[in-house]
Amino acid sequence: MTRPVAWGVLGVAKIATAKVIPAMQQGTLSHVAAIASRDAGRAAAAAASLGIPKSYGSYEALLADPEIEAVYIPLPNHLHVPWAVKAMQAGKHVLCEKPVALTADEARQLITARDHSGREVAEAFMVRHHPQWQRARALVHEGRIGRVRAIQTFFSYYNDDPANIRNQADIGGGALYDIGCYALVTARYLFADEPERMVAAIDRDPATGIDRLTSGLVEFPGGRHLTFTCSTQASAHQRVTVVGTDGRIEVDLPFNADPMAPSRIRIDDGRDLKGGGLVIEDLPPCDQYTLQGDAFSRVIRGEAALDFTIEDAVWNLRLIDCLFRSGVSGRWERP
Repeated sequence: MTRPVAWGVLGVAKIATAKVIPAMQQGTLSHVAAIASRDAGRAAAAAASLGIPKSYGSYEALLADPEIEAVYIPLPNHLHVPWAVKAMQAGKHVLCEKPVALTADEARQLITARDHSGREVAEAFMVRHHPQWQRARALVHEGRIGRVRAIQTFFSYYNDDPANIRNQADIGGGALYDIGCYALVTARYLFADEPERMVAAIDRDPATGIDRLTSGLVEFPGGRHLTFTCSTQASAHQRVTVVGTDGRIEVDLPFNADPMAPSRIRIDDGRDLKGGGLVIEDLPPCDQYTLQGDAFSRVIRGEAALDFTIEDAVWNLRLIDCLFRSGVSGRWERP
């Protein structure tokens, strides 16, 4: 039996303590052995609450622990690259929350650090590990809905608290970084291609400066389109519709799938507007964070190769860079 990887966590962010760590603890190949915070008391409290054996009052102390093989980084966006680089220099493999950097140029530092250290580094887009997305991609590639022409994505929630890191523009807050990135990565995942040009409309919060509403039109080769809207100041909603020449696919709850409930994909051949050709596929409950952790642990143990290397993350950031440029220029931009 493969020995589980000993993981350390840099930070006590809610995404880590509420979702990712509990999910990884359910995995067969991931052992969360330590957690660190700049506040030793917060680290100790998180460790006690989650049953983590060790806690540290600094990130450096965790990175110095020889028993830790890999680290998960859920820190604010502007800290992703600096601490990922330090972790690799300390001999640790790195799974880093999205977006892995604030710009494509910054993300390229991770390629250099990976190549110099020989450690693995990946961006934590958990959705690509969920069977509902893998099934959607399989349906697309087998031609179930004909030739895919367009993807429409909507992702929103409401949070206008200026103290929240998602509302701090100087550290990578805003809708496009936080949730718009999902629209880009899943469209690239389904199309298995890279965009040629894009245009964006961006509305910024006058108080915080973050993009609170961003919409984009992204053109892929062959005249295929992604249209998306993301907002941090709208009612909570998620939707993805994939439309082809012979039908459509809809992914229920595409990004925050309930780990305790079946996930659902709707496939409609488009014979009418009343659902006469609708087929529903339910997939068994699973936790995409568990699957993500074990998948990366498997790579560390040499049992698999990364499906999406850090170069893929650089590409996604090139698109984010491009959309921000378009939001200023008001024109089509090319990545």
